[in-house]
Amino acid sequence: MIDIEKRFGPVVAVTNVNLTIEDKEYVTILGPSGCGKTTLIKMIAGIWEPTRGRITIDGKDMEGVPIEERSLGYVFQNIALFPHLSVLDNVSYGPRVRVLGKEYVEEVPRRYLSMVNLLNKMGMFPSELAGGEQQKVSLARALSSGAKLLLLDEPLSALDARVRMDLRYELRRLAKDLGLTVIHVTHDQEEAMSVSDRIVLMRNGMIVEINSPEMLYKEPKTIFSANFVGETNLIEGRVVGTDKFTEVGLRDGTILKLERGGFSKGEAVVISVRPENVYPSDSGMCARIIGSIFMGTYLRVTAQTEGDDIVEFDVPVSEDKVFSEGDNVWLQVNGRMAILFSSPEEGIEEAVKLE
Repeated sequence: MIDIEKRFGPVVAVTNVNLTIEDKEYVTILGPSGCGKTTLIKMIAGIWEPTRGRITIDGKDMEGVPIEERSLGYVFQNIALFPHLSVLDNVSYGPRVRVLGKEYVEEVPRRYLSMVNLLNKMGMFPSELAGGEQQKVSLARALSSGAKLLLLDEPLSALDARVRMDLRYELRRLAKDLGLTVIHVTHDQEEAMSVSDRIVLMRNGMIVEINSPEMLYKEPKTIFSANFVGETNLIEGRVVGTDKFTEVGLRDGTILKLERGGFSKGEAVVISVRPENVYPSDSGMCARIIGSIFMGTYLRVTAQTEGDDIVEFDVPVSEDKVFSEGDNVWLQVNGRMAILFSSPEEGIEEAVKLE
């Protein structure tokens, strides 16, 4: 994709998108609702044409090429199966329409149904299947036409939480086993983190960052990335020292030593630190507990510092510690894992806003 832009009248849905996806790569387009990710995948599919820019697949320019000639499979958010056809007939529909031959039509759809563990239900109708099974049929149908590029447009959003979790691992397994190139659209960060080779993070029609799931979580390049992918504390401060460590003074007078360089003394900065990298201690930031949530294996505790910063930290349930509302606690930050950003001119709230 080169300099892709899509306009609907005066509304700019996607702009300045440049993206190369490698063969057999599993790429997820992640972002909040309305950021342009579905618009982008529909242009790749040929449902919509770009207003400006160029899309190529296998080196071939796709301008004017209809969807049926792009050698791709498309799985929609809303499960789109023919209700009057059996599971097998749904999966066989594409090969029949494309006249791929009697042997192909009889063998290949069964092979893909077997791969999604639904061969034993090939005679049933969609209404007789659970939601996850219906989406597996949609996936088998998309693959049965021999596509090597698979487009997944929010394929799991209509499913129950447990089914979503099981099916996302199934999607990645199938993609890797079959050597497919996958472009997967989602607003679910956990889903994106668990299936992707790379994540393309979008906001307001533009790409914010492209990175591996691990690096997007550990080393985000923007405040928006840090705040949207996973959960983080954003604490404002000012650089007071730049010797061995970058020393940041907070509003309550606390000085944090962080293993980050490239900042000047006196510079206004924002510290991004994940809740798992903040911990109770005998010194550090003095804060008052204002709430806690039981998360199963850990307790997510929220505290307010003397400088009015809101800080969340995680405590393993196995530690059997009690944090009651109103209690005071000292908090330390893992200086190696915290990230520093220059303070945004528009302010933190505007910098992390979803729209």
